[in-house]
Amino acid sequence: MPRKPSENEEEFVARMEYVRLKKIEEEKHKNLEEAEKKRLRELHFMKCPKCGMELIALDYQGIEVDKCAECEGIWLDAGELESVSMLEKSGIDKLFSVFRRE
Repeated sequence: MPRKPSENEEEFVARMEYVRLKKIEEEKHKNLEEAEKKRLRELHFMKCPKCGMELIALDYQGIEVDKCAECEGIWLDAGELESVSMLEKSGIDKLFSVFRRE
C-alpha cells in the first residue's frame, strides 16, 4: 500500500518547488530590459490578476486589502497575509464582513 506523505514532507516539497520556480522567474526578470519592466508594471498596476479589471484598495487596521469590483476577488500584497493571520478571530471576522456581498 502506498505511503501518504507527512505534512512536513509535503511542506518541504512545496517549499523546494517554490524555490526552484522562483529562481527560474528571477532569471527571466534579470534578462528583461528596464523599459519593458516599467511598461509591464504600468500595464498591471492595481489590476485584478484574475479578470484584469481595476482593484479597489481598502485599509483595514493598517492592512491594505485590494478587492476587484468585477469578480470580487480579494488580493493581498507581500506580508499582508501574515498580518491578517495575526488578527484575533473577531478581527478576521470583521475584516471579512467588510467584503460580504450585499
